[in-house]
Order: sequence, then structure tokens, then C-alpha cells
Amino acid sequence: MTIPTARRIAALAGAMLLLTAAMPARAVEPLTVLLDWFVNPDHAPLVIAQQKGYFDKHGLEVELIAPADPNDPPKLVAAGKADIAIGYQPQLVLQVAEGLPLMRIGTLVATPLNCLVVLADSPITSIGDLKGHKIGYSVGGFEDALLGAMLEKHGLTLDDVTLVNVNFSLSPALFSGQVDAVIGAFRNFELNQMDIEGRPGRAFYVEEEGVPDYDALILLANKDRLGDPRLRPFLDALGEAVRYIVNYPEESWKLFIAAYPDLDDELNRRAWRDTIPRLALRPAALDTSRYRKFAKFLVKRGLIKKAPETATYAVEID
Repeated sequence: MTIPTARRIAALAGAMLLLTAAMPARAVEPLTVLLDWFVNPDHAPLVIAQQKGYFDKHGLEVELIAPADPNDPPKLVAAGKADIAIGYQPQLVLQVAEGLPLMRIGTLVATPLNCLVVLADSPITSIGDLKGHKIGYSVGGFEDALLGAMLEKHGLTLDDVTLVNVNFSLSPALFSGQVDAVIGAFRNFELNQMDIEGRPGRAFYVEEEGVPDYDALILLANKDRLGDPRLRPFLDALGEAVRYIVNYPEESWKLFIAAYPDLDDELNRRAWRDTIPRLALRPAALDTSRYRKFAKFLVKRGLIKKAPETATYAVEID
């Protein structure tokens, strides 16, 4: 290489550096996600996407917001006051029937979490044994429908049991003997909590007892904003996060508690372990058959009059 050639290369490199420095930084688009509850292992893909920089890689600055009222997030997205909310497939159908302009765009947890729980040392060993007993619940309507279907499979009806509203004190109501069973317990949390407290539970899983499979946690957007260019990158980042969690569960847990140190306890460690197999491996993918079957189930249970077309409330973003 001649000296003049070396000088030309050096000059070109200097010019390139000056040009790069003069270029504006890549724009980072802010995006708000309203959670369904306080941060917990159900939200693992969102937290890991932040911690691993996947959102930043896709040009997004995502803010996770825990709601003051868990009922608010879908309503705020429907009103155009937030970008994305975490919701639940069964409630989405009811919300759409009420006229809310919501659309499912992705899935976080792809299996039911709800179950019916009794104490492990209870004489109730099958759902058929519930006749004449008290059953606690937190959310009327939907949980009644789940319970009704489960009882029906065993030749019982809701008239054969006594329902007791225990608000969200499910396991305490069992421990105290206020009720003999509870519907609405989450298998990745309440069952672990009961075991940690030395009062293990026995679970009856809704999808094994007459209830169609459904997505527990889903991602909702405003129906009129599906063209938002931030949605697909957001889902792609979540997909990368899920892949990392599944491949490196221990490393992911460390990242999770680094972001939320107050969650570093036995209950959340167990919940993390039990939640990972239930995460949607392809968050953007939509199983239309599953949604159609569950909407028909809600019609059968009397919660809606007519099953809406799946395309009117669930979509797979291109």
C-alpha cells in the first residue's frame, strides 16, 4: 500500500465518522402496556424483553403500568388512553359483546390458570362430592359458568351447592373452613401458596372437567388502531423473550428479580417454575378454533346471546 493510498483511506474513514456522528439517532417509539395486576411471573415475557433489550432492539421504549383497578386496563385501551392492555380471553368476549372496541393481538399465557381447589386432606376427592357443600368465588358470572360446567359433567347443578363470595381471599376462606372449595384459584399461585403455608390443596382443572381450553392472559389493542406500526415489533420482541426464558429459565429468573427485587421469595420462585410451561411460545399466533369454541361455550352458559365472529375480536398481526 502506498502512503497516498493510506492517507486516502484514513481521510475516508474520518469522513465516515463525521457523517455518522451527524446522523440523528434512531427514533425510539414509546409504548404503554397496562398490566392486569401487579407485576408477577405471568408477565415474564414483558419483563425479560425489557431486561434483555429486545424492546429497544425493535425500536420501542415500553412502559409497564400496574393498574389501580384491575378492571380498568381494557376500558382505557378501548377509550384510546393506552396502547396495549393485558386481559383474559373469556372476559374479552363479554367486553366485545358490551360494545368495547377491543381486539386480541397476542397471547402471554396460553393455557387456563383457573382451577377448583379443595384442601388435600378434604374428604372431597371428586367434583361429584361437592353436593351440599359451600364453594367460594371471587368474580361472579364467569366463575359461575366455569363451575356450572364442571358440576354438570358430574350430574350436578349450581343448585346443588352454596356459593359464597369470598372476594379475593380464596385460600384463607378454605383454611378457616368458611367454604369447602374455591373456584378461581390460579394453579401457579394459590396452590403454591397453600403448600408453602403447610395446607396443601387438591386441584380440579377446568379444561379437564367440561370447559374448553382458552388463553389465560392475552394482549389487547384498540380495534381502530390495528395499523399501529409498533404492534408487530412489540410482538416480535416478546417472541424473543419467550425463547430466551424457555432456553434459559434460571438466567431469566435472575433478570426478573433484578428488575423487581421484592418478588424474590419462595412463592414467586415456584410460580416462575410453574408458569414457564404455560407461556405462549408464539405470542402473535392465533388459534381461531379455540376462540370459536370458547365463544360457543359462553353462549351455552348464558353469558352472551350470540357468539361473535372470531375475526371481530381476535387477529394475528402481520
